[in-house]
Amino acid sequence: MMTSGGFSMRLTKIYLSFTLFFTFLSAQQDTKPEIKIDKELKSFVVDIMGKPFKVERNQNPEHRLKNSYTKTSRPCPPFCVQPFTPVKGIKTIGELELIKFMQEDMSENRGILVDARMPKWYKRGTIPGAINIPFSIFSKENGEVYIDKILPLLGAVKKGKKWDFSKAQRMVIFDNGPWCQQASLAISNLVKLGYPKEKIEYYRGGMQYWQLLGFNTYKPKE
Repeated sequence: MMTSGGFSMRLTKIYLSFTLFFTFLSAQQDTKPEIKIDKELKSFVVDIMGKPFKVERNQNPEHRLKNSYTKTSRPCPPFCVQPFTPVKGIKTIGELELIKFMQEDMSENRGILVDARMPKWYKRGTIPGAINIPFSIFSKENGEVYIDKILPLLGAVKKGKKWDFSKAQRMVIFDNGPWCQQASLAISNLVKLGYPKEKIEYYRGGMQYWQLLGFNTYKPKE
């Protein structure tokens, strides 16, 4: 038979156990959570004009977007939902694949990240390390003056009236997001010019998904 003293002591131990547990739980909740990119990677660095730029996610778990990318509904056309594959044979990638490209191909000068939006959007902020080549530049309707200037910078060589893309850069192309057709048009025009499909990848999430996941952006200087 348990005495009243023994019962009281048992209750005291239970109370202390619960107190310690909730104290530990409260301490865990008060600790600022670490917001990584994946389980292993917290951040990485890209080179922009010879200067290092740290890429990471916003560390504030209460952070909310306040710019135009919070908008859910836009008139279609022109802001129609884009297909997952803009052109047959083109690979579509997500954020982790994009980051691997940025860490490996871009850092070794084997690939470029192309922001296909118009310059005014690019200047407001872009994915770190991206260069701005507006989608319209690759259209023959605008004449071949721009094409003749841009393609050599991508590693293509003009031979007569045709282009040799054997040494052309691998590229990832993006725009505002799944509701924006600018990247799709850029990819379509590049393929028409003969750019190899296996050297083009499409980041469909674009600026909207990049920012929704809390990634920081780079604002080019005027």
